[in-house]
Amino acid sequence: MAVTARSNRSKADQDPAEWLPPAAGLHCRYVAEWVATKLRWSLAVDEAEVTALGEVAAGCSDQTVTYEPAS
Repeated sequence: MAVTARSNRSKADQDPAEWLPPAAGLHCRYVAEWVATKLRWSLAVDEAEVTALGEVAAGCSDQTVTYEPAS
């Protein structure tokens, strides 16, 4: 997802519990891509991250998560 350099710097290495794109209309897509990446690479998720992802996903009825497991 393309973002401005300023937005990218503000995000740094924060997960969705700490940072979401400034445009609310991008939250569902961002979270779906975040989850797809976590699933693809079998990455861990902490409690705060799970909570934040669930809160955003609750408002994303039309968003799907698509991923292919890494080999």
